[in-house]
Amino acid sequence: MCRHLNCVYYIFLLYIASAWTDGGFRFDYYYVKELEGWLKPHLMPATFKDAFLRCNLEGAVLASPLDRNLHKAMEGIQAASGVACGIFTGIHATFSKGDFTSIEGVPLEKIPLEWALDEPDNFKNQEDCIIMLPNGTVADVRCDETFPYVCYRKKVNSPVITACGTVDPEYKLESSTGSCYKFHGTGRTWRNAQRTCLAQGGYLAIPNSAQEATVLKNIFAGHPANTIKSEFKDVVALGFLDWDQKRTWYTVHGQTIEEAGYASWAGGQPDNSRAHDNGSYCGAMFRTGLLDDIWCESVPFAFICEKAPDSLVADDEKQFSLGTIGTK
Repeated sequence: MCRHLNCVYYIFLLYIASAWTDGGFRFDYYYVKELEGWLKPHLMPATFKDAFLRCNLEGAVLASPLDRNLHKAMEGIQAASGVACGIFTGIHATFSKGDFTSIEGVPLEKIPLEWALDEPDNFKNQEDCIIMLPNGTVADVRCDETFPYVCYRKKVNSPVITACGTVDPEYKLESSTGSCYKFHGTGRTWRNAQRTCLAQGGYLAIPNSAQEATVLKNIFAGHPANTIKSEFKDVVALGFLDWDQKRTWYTVHGQTIEEAGYASWAGGQPDNSRAHDNGSYCGAMFRTGLLDDIWCESVPFAFICEKAPDSLVADDEKQFSLGTIGTK
């Protein structure tokens, strides 16, 4: 099991010599001038699939040591944070056994790396992912093991920051509520929908009043059934759930829906159907604007993310040099 220090993300930040320049990407990413791009360490271990998805949702890719500078940055992050077991790289062979490429499609043969002693060994013919060890060498591992990882976004052009404080143009500011919203027409399970919203700097939308419920209803109305990739085309997942499964419904911010300001259920709802999983313990809305309960795990639904205009992108760009990573 991977061992790492408590609060290691903040320890990592202590080793950054910060300067400030114009522009920015996300407040939680740091610009490395030698890479001409941004990095973010994720020190909570995850599977390769979850690491890939998280970086993608943040607008980045799972980092690979594609060149000397990226290699040095990834090795230095481990040194600064105290990671003792290695970090996932974006190099994998999940599409074709034995054919390793980076997330960007760069084949293993073109990536400058050194295998650790007795690696690769493809133990039990199950090792299709590659980690970088603290000493900079690499090893093959199972993709369903969990390791920390680093997300990377290369700077092509200066990001365009919208009124919603994000580089994502699909978030739209609603003046009546002061929040920004994004509709996702490709269904995800409720929990994966919330994970998506969190990765984008927001959360599953919470109707805090009848007025906001109308805003969400109107957003939903702008996406007819034939555009939604889900079995259930007239239900959209929102940010509330029955946390303890005792019919008390809370928002993802910890308030009861009554305290939050909107608790208007559709007729016969919540019905807590047990047709899937262990019941309908997560929240949603019909096209009528009235609330519904849905399954948390097994069934995908369209969903709406909400975020504050200033919650994602910093006013300035945090910049540091490779020479400051891993030094004490």
